[in-house]
Amino acid sequence: MAKWDNMLSMLWMLRSERKLTAAQIADRLEISVRTVYRYIDALGASGVPVVAESGHDGGIRILESFKETPLFFNSAELKALVDASKFAQGAGYPYTEVLESALKKVENGLHEEQRHELALQTSGLDVISHARPPSVVPMLRDLEEAAKDGRTVRLAYRKANAEQADEREIDPYGLAYDRNEWYAVAFCHRSQAVRTFRVDRIERLEPTETRFEKPERFSASAFFRDQSEREREAEGPLAIIRIEGEPDTLNAVCGHWHMRHYLIERTDREARFQLDVPTMNKYLPAYLMTFGTAIRIREPQDLRRRIREMACEIAEHYEREPDPSSLTKFVKKPGVR
Repeated sequence: MAKWDNMLSMLWMLRSERKLTAAQIADRLEISVRTVYRYIDALGASGVPVVAESGHDGGIRILESFKETPLFFNSAELKALVDASKFAQGAGYPYTEVLESALKKVENGLHEEQRHELALQTSGLDVISHARPPSVVPMLRDLEEAAKDGRTVRLAYRKANAEQADEREIDPYGLAYDRNEWYAVAFCHRSQAVRTFRVDRIERLEPTETRFEKPERFSASAFFRDQSEREREAEGPLAIIRIEGEPDTLNAVCGHWHMRHYLIERTDREARFQLDVPTMNKYLPAYLMTFGTAIRIREPQDLRRRIREMACEIAEHYEREPDPSSLTKFVKKPGVR
């Protein structure tokens, strides 16, 4: 265990117990008594009120005044916090400034050696931020505030491929980050149903005076899962679908917004899904056809047969179509009668 991790472990021992001897600490940390006293000196120099009492009833303890001291983290915990902040920033987390401020407070409490070690441990991981409109961050904050306060909002929302936005009022229940995009899960007054709205497609948002009550224990992530379940055609018999391919291609198949909910097993070269037969027959042949020869369906045989039939139908369609080059001789040149 690293030096600073040992010191923090010793500090937690002393905070949780009234008094310990140097031998007891050394035994628990599997270090020497001499090292324990070096750590005591280091903690004392850092401002930790460690008291070492000699005699029959002596021992090492921390003064009661230290109870209000902030939490301490070991090196692995610090690395996890910094790495998690990178993912949050990459996702467009709306409170990155507050997060950075909190991390700065933690780092300011570290010694120079600890800061150097933390920089080394966290230098190997980066998260590439997804480009988003500048308006997304304030939109996320406003939506989260409205969800917390139970306040209806009026927004101008433009659907994909729509020429202009339309206005509607929604009761935002919560936010979800899915497939590199932020979504507001909300009750739409116009459709009288719970819907999802991509935050980057909201052009304008303003709070209203109307209040709403969010359903008890509502979960945005659970709503996304339920949506996928509703896409199923029937409860009917289930089929195991085995697909082979290169890792990157399988990543694309497994990452599909619908398919990922039915993934039951995955290796580098194979993915297994469990899906009801009616849904499989309706959606999967056309979708899996888009991967061409990059994947191979191992089972079920019905799915293999349907994809083969579709491929033959496409081939026959183009075989029946006249060759465009053969039609050029019938096209008159300009000025020729």
